[in-house]
Amino acid sequence: MTDVSQVEKFELTSEEYATRQDTVRAYKERNKMGRFALKEDVPEVEQKVSADIKVGARCEVTSTEADLSKRGTVRFVGPTKFSKGVWVGIEYDEPLGKNDGSVQGEQYFTCRPKYGVFVQPDRVEVGDYPVEELDLEEEEI
Repeated sequence: MTDVSQVEKFELTSEEYATRQDTVRAYKERNKMGRFALKEDVPEVEQKVSADIKVGARCEVTSTEADLSKRGTVRFVGPTKFSKGVWVGIEYDEPLGKNDGSVQGEQYFTCRPKYGVFVQPDRVEVGDYPVEELDLEEEEI
């Protein structure tokens, strides 16, 4: 086995990193993203998106996984204690969630364990999304 602890490592000071133009930070600053976004723009966009999302509405949540969307019912829309901004609480039709409607001890809505999730409004599409019935019976061959 080779001892890599003796290899000289590349290091940058914070000042050197700040002067570089080919970094993620520089990209975010140029494009006003993340913490560099204009503060007045963020709530306005969130309010526009979340205004169309009503508690009790059926919805589909776009997933980060390819070709996987999850259906459920909107149970909460608003600010939370666990993160800044507007969040949408969803009760999924299937146990694909992360919680029971509570996060860090704060109850925002009630559902069965593993059926609840909180997502940002831009990932929620409200519409006529009926509950999909799963065909759990196997046909004999």
